[in-house]
Amino acid sequence: MPTEPEPDERPDLPPGLAPAWVAAPRPRRGPKPSHSLAQIVTAAIELADADGLAAASLPNIAASLGLTTNALYRYVGSKDELLILLADEGFGPPPPMSGPEWQVVTRAWAHAALDRYQARPWLLDIPFRGSAITPHRLRWTELLVATLSAAGLSDVDALGCARLVADFARATADRLRASSDPDSADSPSRAGDVRSFLQPLLAAEGYPHLAALASRGEYPASSSVDFGLDRVLDGIAGLLVDSRS
Repeated sequence: MPTEPEPDERPDLPPGLAPAWVAAPRPRRGPKPSHSLAQIVTAAIELADADGLAAASLPNIAASLGLTTNALYRYVGSKDELLILLADEGFGPPPPMSGPEWQVVTRAWAHAALDRYQARPWLLDIPFRGSAITPHRLRWTELLVATLSAAGLSDVDALGCARLVADFARATADRLRASSDPDSADSPSRAGDVRSFLQPLLAAEGYPHLAALASRGEYPASSSVDFGLDRVLDGIAGLLVDSRS
């Protein structure tokens, strides 16, 4: 494991990147730290699992470990840094997956990512800032890039497709979470009443296609994971054909 550079040698990196990769403790004056960064992140995950992301506040984390809030800054540089570490550890590494065809692995990858978001919906509340840069999230990316590269895409195109699948999984998880809200128009407990209210209005006010869908009980409707995923896979398949021609 590489050693952490001295503070004046550290490049200007995004929050959380260096501590996600380097095991050495953050240099600080004062007494030797009584906890590890891993313990801080684990405590944050336990709080988020129990009561959502807002519960994983610095004061709550400190209280759960018997520390003061100020003492946490011996381990993390900022709340943004903690969130990056929390997202990576909370998402965790990908499960084993393999298959005879790239479509099988890619579909399994997307559903595994959806499972992580549904198991820990607070992950959706952490802002997604640019490319994956932390160990676990990059392991997911590496797996999919390797799969798509082996199928015939260039590494650059494989990375672009991996990002597309990752974005699809996150957006779909967010829609599914929203539809599970009892107040959502897509909630099974409300969809029928919403449909009955909207259908005559849609027909009268110039929305003929949506009115027809509503009359058949098909609008509003909850998101279809496989419909969207199939279209993503169709697009990747088309790119593979182009790359071989």
